[in-house]
Amino acid sequence: MQNLPAGDHETRLTLDPPRRWVELGRDYLSLTKPGIVVWLMITAFCAMVVADHGLPPMAKSVATLVGLAISAGGAHAVNMWYDRDIDQIMDRTKNRPVAAGRIPARRALVLGIAAGCGAFMIQATLVNWLTAWSCLGGYLVYVFVYTVWLKRRSPQNIVIGGAAGAFPPIVGWAAITDHVGLVAGLMFLLVFLWTPPHFWSLALYKQSDYRRAKIPMMPIVNGYRTTTIQTLVYTGLTVVTSLALYWVARLSWMYLVIALGMGATFLVYQVRLLSTADKTGDWAKRNFKFSLLYIVVLFAAMVV
Repeated sequence: MQNLPAGDHETRLTLDPPRRWVELGRDYLSLTKPGIVVWLMITAFCAMVVADHGLPPMAKSVATLVGLAISAGGAHAVNMWYDRDIDQIMDRTKNRPVAAGRIPARRALVLGIAAGCGAFMIQATLVNWLTAWSCLGGYLVYVFVYTVWLKRRSPQNIVIGGAAGAFPPIVGWAAITDHVGLVAGLMFLLVFLWTPPHFWSLALYKQSDYRRAKIPMMPIVNGYRTTTIQTLVYTGLTVVTSLALYWVARLSWMYLVIALGMGATFLVYQVRLLSTADKTGDWAKRNFKFSLLYIVVLFAAMVV
């Protein structure tokens, strides 16, 4: 083999094609936070099924969900660009592609903005204007209200800014009906009220991360007991909203049974969290995982 100068050899190693491109693809995919995107798509699709009283048209479903995925992924990319300094401090986020330097910060910002604009055009062209504006609303709340304004300033960051995650049911409902009614509003409220118990559980067992990064999450600012009391209150309101959906949306008795069972279990988790000194964070972690199961099962029950 012909000897290469040191610089060329280094470039050749750096650009070792197959593995390099696979790793780069993974980094760009992780930039969008795909796990969260999939969850958002699930809630949007379930809302579409409820609105259409059955499986919605394939073309409209694809355009709506693809647009939502691109928009949410773009918002997450902007979030990683803005939060790269604190992401480097926290163990949970230090390996994110922008924080770790594997994707240039400016590129993440440009991609995030382009994704938000592209998603709006897709939904405005292929679905309807209300769907496009609803999706853009979630994007803007996540980027400006949560990431830029509240995350580093207020223990209510996840309460108000978390509304961004409640937009997908509105997006799905608007795609089918071209309006936003009471049922869509209750679905929005359900996710909005569920968000604090979900994320405060994460904050309880990741307190050291948030404290190092100086992010004023509720457990750090107001302590364990205040956080768990508020978590229990929000969980109770979540369960009440889930039951209200049974009557307003005229869902089946199966939904009511599932909502009662899952809601009662969710409340038990919160009472246990409140009544125990969870110094290791084990129960908070269990609560966090169950909260994910709760919301997914609830939306699936709406479809059933």
